Amino acid sequence: MKIEKINDNQIRCTLTREDLENHQIRISELAYGTEKAKKLFRDMMQQAQIQFGFEADNIPLMIEAIPVSTESIILIITKVEDPEELDTRFSKFAPFRGNDKTDTLQLDGADNIIDIFQKLYEAKMKSTQTKDGKSAQNTGAKENDDTQVPDVNLIRLYEFDTLDDVIAAAHGLNGYFTGANTLYKDPADELYKLVLHQSSLSPEDFNRVCNILTEYGQGKAFSLSGEAYLTEHGELISDSALQQLIQL
Repeated sequence: MKIEKINDNQIRCTLTREDLENHQIRISELAYGTEKAKKLFRDMMQQAQIQFGFEADNIPLMIEAIPVSTESIILIITKVEDPEELDTRFSKFAPFRGNDKTDTLQLDGADNIIDIFQKLYEAKMKSTQTKDGKSAQNTGAKENDDTQVPDVNLIRLYEFDTLDDVIAAAHGLNGYFTGANTLYKDPADELYKLVLHQSSLSPEDFNRVCNILTEYGQGKAFSLSGEAYLTEHGELISDSALQQLIQL
């Protein structure tokens, strides 16, 4: 794990497959959000603190992921001490509850890292499939060479205590997200559960949407099997829930 200091508020972390193996973590584990994934991120931040005095406790973080190959990824981690320093794309998000700006910027770095690893894992799997069928796909060889990391449609789950919290989240996004999302009520715990698909958003913009939703509900890594469970056992509240609830 290579960590470089860019400035007092920003570091660059490079993770390779060897780093994961040294931490005894399989990429598939990271894709589904085990505690080992969060521990790796905490270890990364601790190492940055020891090496460079990079203190990030109780400070919002913005994380940008740059996949450089199917087995290597660069993370740019930035402390956001001033809300005005955020990417201008955040201006599309209008907080629905409260006037404290810092409340809208608390990014769950350990949670975001799961999305990054899921992208890396699925890219690796798709790359392997492409390699296996290469001899039968001569016409697609150039495209494969030009794109090392294929697109991945990430899935996230957000849990809310009340329907009002979901409505607040919809207003907080202010119409920015127009992709696929479905709201269920889980009879097992009586929680409202929003399944969110990346759809046409870039991974960076999808992470920004997820960061905003984290202010209203609890985000979790998710899988297609989990969505199938909710489809079968959950109470369907609304398709395109974020688009529907913003009208209330």
